[in-house]
Amino acid sequence: RTHNTHTRARAQHMHTHTHTHTHTHTPRQIKEYFENTYHLDEGLYSAVIRAQDIYKCPDRLRLPLIFYIGHTASLYVNKLLLAGLIKKRVNYPFEALFETGVDEMSWDDTENYRLGGAYKWPDLKDVLEYRKQVHDLVINLIDTATPELPVTVDNPWWSVFMGMEHERIHLETSSVLLRQLPIDMLKRPLNWHYGPKCADKPAGPNEYVLVAEAAGVTIGKPENFPSFGWDNEYGSVTQRVPEFEATKYLITNREFLEFVQAGAYSRKDLWTKDGWEWVLFRKAKHPTFWVCSNGCKSGCGSDLSKYSHCNLPADELTSHEPYKYRAIFDVLDMPWDWPVDVNYHEAKAFCTWKGPEYRLPTEAEHHRMRGDEPLSGNVSCDPIFKQDYPANINLRYGSSTPVNLFPPTSSGFYDVYGNVWEWIEDQFNGLPGFKTTYLYNDFSTPCFDGRHTMIMGGSWISTGDEASRFARFSFRRHFFQHLGFRLVRSSKDTPVRLCKAEVFIPGAGVVDNPVTVPQMNPALSLVESTNTQFQYETQEKLIGQLEREYGQPDYGNILGVICEKAAMTLVTQDTSALVFGCGAGHSSFLLTTKCGKVIGIDYCGRFVDAAKQLQRGEELEYRKDPHRSARAPLETHTSHVEFKQLTWVPNETQAADFVLFEFLERLDCPMAWLCKLWESIKPEGLLGIITSSTHWSPTNIQNIIGKWFCLKEQTTAGAYTVTWWQLVKHL
Repeated sequence: RTHNTHTRARAQHMHTHTHTHTHTHTPRQIKEYFENTYHLDEGLYSAVIRAQDIYKCPDRLRLPLIFYIGHTASLYVNKLLLAGLIKKRVNYPFEALFETGVDEMSWDDTENYRLGGAYKWPDLKDVLEYRKQVHDLVINLIDTATPELPVTVDNPWWSVFMGMEHERIHLETSSVLLRQLPIDMLKRPLNWHYGPKCADKPAGPNEYVLVAEAAGVTIGKPENFPSFGWDNEYGSVTQRVPEFEATKYLITNREFLEFVQAGAYSRKDLWTKDGWEWVLFRKAKHPTFWVCSNGCKSGCGSDLSKYSHCNLPADELTSHEPYKYRAIFDVLDMPWDWPVDVNYHEAKAFCTWKGPEYRLPTEAEHHRMRGDEPLSGNVSCDPIFKQDYPANINLRYGSSTPVNLFPPTSSGFYDVYGNVWEWIEDQFNGLPGFKTTYLYNDFSTPCFDGRHTMIMGGSWISTGDEASRFARFSFRRHFFQHLGFRLVRSSKDTPVRLCKAEVFIPGAGVVDNPVTVPQMNPALSLVESTNTQFQYETQEKLIGQLEREYGQPDYGNILGVICEKAAMTLVTQDTSALVFGCGAGHSSFLLTTKCGKVIGIDYCGRFVDAAKQLQRGEELEYRKDPHRSARAPLETHTSHVEFKQLTWVPNETQAADFVLFEFLERLDCPMAWLCKLWESIKPEGLLGIITSSTHWSPTNIQNIIGKWFCLKEQTTAGAYTVTWWQLVKHL
């Protein structure tokens, strides 16, 4: 092998630990779970034969494999530092480079600039050395510092568990990328065993199982449950579930073949608008992991863009066996009783092909199909804590398995846990009572946008929290994972929960998000996004922001104070400024008169779009009678500003001489931003925090940033107060 990972990773590749108890664990148990997590991830990449192929991009909408090797390690450092468990970084350039992946808006997004070409990625040996350094750092932390029990979301050690569960997510998503890589670039690890092609008996007809109406199904993880959970799992909702029928099995490759042979991929009437556009763009003719001899488009990126895994000699296929099956490392004879892997568009087209009464399950219906043990404070009620739970999860096999291989639940359904994930009709959203954490404020909330569809149940490679009864995940509808579906039909009101969010995309506006369940009344199922920051993406909020920045005398006065302070700090034109919460850009424009470069950052796409319009010299009206409009101040150097829409403070944001923070009242988790400010400012720089709320007194701000900053002074102008802070000298 021309690249080398830990050899022990390959030896124990198929062995994975059960989930970790956060209330009673010992340092030894944490260490074992971490070691297992780290080596599973590295063992997966050991299947890539040549080192140069680590730089390939198996999916044009994802980054090259090298990114993900470094990404999971960098997250440990970023979160442990944020939690205060470590005091310094391991490799700042790597922790900036590998911090952020991609969540493309559409299936036709332009390839990310880091996909290849002119972009120079680090040498693999350096990335592997970085992984070793991070490994040793975490092991040393576990060996020398004992966490105070129980470890809950407010405990700094939550960050350690977060790093491990994050890496286990990427074990799964990276396995999908390898499954898209050309087969000659891979060699199946020695202990990787695919599931049986058939069970002892054929699966037989996929009959419908009736589920009686339930007065209430409660969804949500109790806060005191003794295992790690992502923020979206907490909160609680109880839903009535009308009577419904669902297929006892997941839809198999055999069943989906009928859909393909009926010409469904050429019938526009079966697809949603987005789905049909995806079909045309991908030139899709069958599921992406089916293999034929027609050179079908594979969707790889960069120098693999013309690759097709549909390159079989025609004589290897017959009318009875018209397709083969791409597993991760091999092309297999088609396992017709395994579940089909498809995206949401394909699953919905299959529903339409079957008839108008067919759809996918809801989250609440999925809970009804499980037949779970009653919820208790004992971890044994969660399947992932059971040593030999009868399901294809936790790497029992290295592939899918026949849909009837494992026994059904008490409700009569197979593979409700494991085998492949299931597409769900509900759009992803937080539960009532949702709260995010400063450690990973944007893990879930950006996806509460009405454009991420839920998936549930886990797959054969889901481990840890992913395979938990509480797991709630989502993907965009064109996304591929080890992911399939089952059919549901019901004659009563469909209890689908849609996410109400007006999401503005700079340069594109508000994108249409039509209902995809024809028989439902969307007015009855629209639920406000629990990402409260989306509330600012409306035209009404933009008008208010423009009037505040460009029409309020008090705000104008406080900007005058800020410019005076900036003039004392930014004494040369080679200095720089950062504005967090730049809004429509007024303060950013004014700061260009004091320094050579200003970065304006805001999470609100509509505000950032307005700032860019003003930067281009446009005028934006915010009041008709009397007429009032906003425009960039004439004396400013608008070309010196760069506006960015960001949902967090990335490491790649370079430290500035002058930092202005002015959206405390608009944030759903202010601590997530405030705790990153110390890395955003130069040692002798000045930080100004604008507030207009009595809640944000200097004392309250000090309680969050006091270990990094000391308060120098404060100024008030009408309704606004600005407090001035400097870094503590020892930092």
